[in-house]
Amino acid sequence: MSKDYYKILGVERNASQDDIKKAFRKKAHEYHPDKSGGDEDKFKEINEAYQVLGDKEKRSKYDQFGSAFEHAQAGGGFQGFDGFRDFSGFANGFSQNGQSWNFESEDLGDIFGGFGDLFGFGRSSRRRTKRGSDIQTILTIEFNEAIGGAEKEVSLRRTVKCDRCQGLGVEPGSKIETCKACDGRGRVTRLQRTILGNMQIQTTCENCGGEGKTYSQKCTDCGGTGIKTKTVNLKIKIPAGINDGETIRLTGQGEAGEKGAITGDLYINIRVKPHTKFVREGNDIKSKVTISFTQAALGDKIEMETVDGPVSLKIPEGTQTGTVFKLKGKGVYRLHSHGPFGGAQGKRGDQFVEVTVKTPTNLDRRQKEALKQLGL
Repeated sequence: MSKDYYKILGVERNASQDDIKKAFRKKAHEYHPDKSGGDEDKFKEINEAYQVLGDKEKRSKYDQFGSAFEHAQAGGGFQGFDGFRDFSGFANGFSQNGQSWNFESEDLGDIFGGFGDLFGFGRSSRRRTKRGSDIQTILTIEFNEAIGGAEKEVSLRRTVKCDRCQGLGVEPGSKIETCKACDGRGRVTRLQRTILGNMQIQTTCENCGGEGKTYSQKCTDCGGTGIKTKTVNLKIKIPAGINDGETIRLTGQGEAGEKGAITGDLYINIRVKPHTKFVREGNDIKSKVTISFTQAALGDKIEMETVDGPVSLKIPEGTQTGTVFKLKGKGVYRLHSHGPFGGAQGKRGDQFVEVTVKTPTNLDRRQKEALKQLGL
């Protein structure tokens, strides 16, 4: 009796190959015999359906003739499960009585989880080049540089791509060949006996280090590593409004990756020196000014220092100690909103000036009498 493989996998007859693969993976996970609630017979049936529908040529014949065409070819379906249980056929798929379980590499990686990594399934067999490490450094800047932005130079030692071999580790002009030990795969397979039976273990090829290629000569400048250590000078743009303790990330300015891999990042931790007259609070600046008794009583105009330079501040008559004046727009730029290091002119905080009135001392008799007459 012809089996409905589409129904077994739970897909429509017009399903794409990707849909069929996804359905097989889901069903295989669900009915795997080694899992709680698994079903060995159902699992065999699912595999049988996938062996046909997962192959375009077989699927085409199945759509024409039904499942009978495959029985005529192979002389029967899958007959046993022992080969699956002792894991003896991992590397090349499972085989029993002439019928192969031809899982694709990513199928094995998904179904068997950690075993996929152990045997090299679900991943490229070539050795993955290692991304360069991230590095950190500290940059101390002045208070005004943090407020208005600046350009600084940082000098540090780090690994960089070798100029001679362009990071490949190969001497220019040398002969490059496919590794004969692994046939260019970067990994070799060996048989190992374990308590689970014979396992085919994949390991990195020692002859080529997992690259799949061998070279007649390593780079004479870097010794084949593809990287060198040198002092690098970088110009760093400090954005207006950056605060003490914040970090600037420079992508691709960390340690060089091996054999042309991605370079790591550079993280610059900012330290802002304290100012002798200003204190920052968020986007505002606070400062203090001392005025004379006469200025407080009669009023005056004084020159007040700001991060942009001196400005005129009006002191009204009768100003008291503790009075706070606001200099609008004389505070800190909101980060990434101002100037050459942050775009167009942006909004700023304010500067708050707290006044202290200096009480006169060492008055002579005439001065004291004058104050008494004024009633002060």
